Amino acid sequence: MFTLDEYGLRNIILFLIWAEFFWETYLSYRQQYRKAVSTEIVPEELRTVMSKEEFEKARQYSLAKLRFGFVKDTQAILLTTFVIYLGLLAVAWNYATSINPLAGGEVIISCIWLFLLSLTSTLLDLPLTIYYTFVLEETFGFNKQTAGFFIWDKIKEFIVSQIIMMIVCSIIIVIIKNGGPYFFVWLWATVCVISFILLTIYPSVIAPLFDKYTPLPEGELRTQIEQLASKLKFPLTELYIVEGSKRSMHSNAYFYGLFNSKRIVLFDTLLAKDDGTGCKNDEILAVLSHELGHWSYSHVTKNLIAMQLNLLLVFAVFSVMFKYPLLYQALGFYTIQPVLVGLVVVLTYVLMPYNTLLSFLMTCLSRRFEFQADDFAVQLKKAEPLERALLQLNKDNKGFPVNDKLFSAWHHSHPPLLERITILRESARKMN
Repeated sequence: MFTLDEYGLRNIILFLIWAEFFWETYLSYRQQYRKAVSTEIVPEELRTVMSKEEFEKARQYSLAKLRFGFVKDTQAILLTTFVIYLGLLAVAWNYATSINPLAGGEVIISCIWLFLLSLTSTLLDLPLTIYYTFVLEETFGFNKQTAGFFIWDKIKEFIVSQIIMMIVCSIIIVIIKNGGPYFFVWLWATVCVISFILLTIYPSVIAPLFDKYTPLPEGELRTQIEQLASKLKFPLTELYIVEGSKRSMHSNAYFYGLFNSKRIVLFDTLLAKDDGTGCKNDEILAVLSHELGHWSYSHVTKNLIAMQLNLLLVFAVFSVMFKYPLLYQALGFYTIQPVLVGLVVVLTYVLMPYNTLLSFLMTCLSRRFEFQADDFAVQLKKAEPLERALLQLNKDNKGFPVNDKLFSAWHHSHPPLLERITILRESARKMN
């Protein structure tokens, strides 16, 4: 009769991690060699807006990112295997215990342990992050950060993330240890509240620490956006431009806010420039019509509900499994069972197959939502400018428009450009 011990469980965890790595590598191989390497002709739908030279740059950019992704994933899988096989999480815990300035206290030790892991991970990732920003992105004309800006940005990012993480983890540990047999319900309710608080304060308190937000100046574009919001009864309270060009030349637009207080944010890179990049006013309005489609169909609310229900299920599973000694022994914890370690093991490793499946299903749901938002823009007679905007944004961001179906289905939360244009045109034809 087969009996599972800590070594067997450790091997199962490593098997799951490596299986995911090989799957992701296979998908990247399909995209790289079946599409990016072999496709050298501009698709017919893009020939009026994308030259052969621009298409080639997009192809090379895609290949560079795929190669970089493989190197980064390989580093991550080797490091994870090394950490798990040698029980380094337990070594870090023992060190955190030895430098704990207070006698006892699992909360304090957990925070020190988490800080050590975060600092080590950040330092190990730093060379690849620097390469991606200052070599890969720089080569293709996207990076606009100076070395000083990059360093200060990373320091702020680390400090803010540590403050939030320490507070949240401390609350989680206290609830788990003192919440009784149904602690997972209290834990879920508390995390829900924390999530809503962070959603509320992040755009107005945290995000301005990293980027400059200024009101969109009075003018034709502002007037047109306000008229669109008024027509749709969208509760627009603020309209901002974010200075994204100090960081990157990639473009974006989004809205945020709860209940009857919504704010729209446009990246300055989205606005039309003299060099031909960016979108014209009617194209920006079409993009915002798409975004407002998400609001009209309550996509954000539906995603939040799905996430919270999933969180409740995950915490319920954790409540059943976290006292199982082998979970800790598999990672080198033979004499203690810290609840934060148990949470990491269950959420990251034990539930890995479930998380992978859920991620794929959420990607499928996201693509459905994107098509619905596109259709909303079509209903507002924005099909033609939305198509132009999508083509322009793809050109500006050097997006490679040819995708392997399996790679795209697994990774792309937004539909591929050519598929999106085809459906846009079909929807517009039915409207006429």
